[in-house]
Amino acid sequence: METFKAHLDKFITISDKEFTSVLSFFEVREVKKKQDLILSQEVCRSMFFVVKGCLRKFFVNEKGVEQTTEFAIENWWMTDTFAYERQIKTDFCIQAVEKSIILEINLQTQEELLKKHPVMERYFRMIYQRAYAASERRIRYLYEMTREELYVNFSTLYPWFIQRIPQYLIASFLGFTPEYLSEIRAKLRS
Repeated sequence: METFKAHLDKFITISDKEFTSVLSFFEVREVKKKQDLILSQEVCRSMFFVVKGCLRKFFVNEKGVEQTTEFAIENWWMTDTFAYERQIKTDFCIQAVEKSIILEINLQTQEELLKKHPVMERYFRMIYQRAYAASERRIRYLYEMTREELYVNFSTLYPWFIQRIPQYLIASFLGFTPEYLSEIRAKLRS
């Protein structure tokens, strides 16, 4: 769990002893590729930290097509924040894109963690601020950029995604069909 400790150290200062205590609030899980962590219409009880691997969050649109809204790789968190904070049913699914190792925490346990280790309040605030800022930036890109610009921007900012994630999932994330993404990539290569 050195990965998680190194991640926390970027935001807060805690001793090894405190870290051992913090870690005890999480369940360590190994999940298989394409394993579902949360399904649509289930109560969203958990938040996930990716130690190794990749997760995606998606919903199924009115045409029955999966629409990926978010990815999480090493050192990233994932949940349906709205449903998690309210402990209500989610409209999203969360699934492993790759074989993954994750840390899972539920809301009640998270509250206990925050009481015992108040410094984690600062950590989670900073994480939420970054996630919110990234969401704002993505919304702006969706309004301002052409589809080709979206792909170029995404592949420039996150080249590791292009290597790791199947193209049909990248297309889903960008709001394209896989065929359209292939056309864009062919055009850029020529």
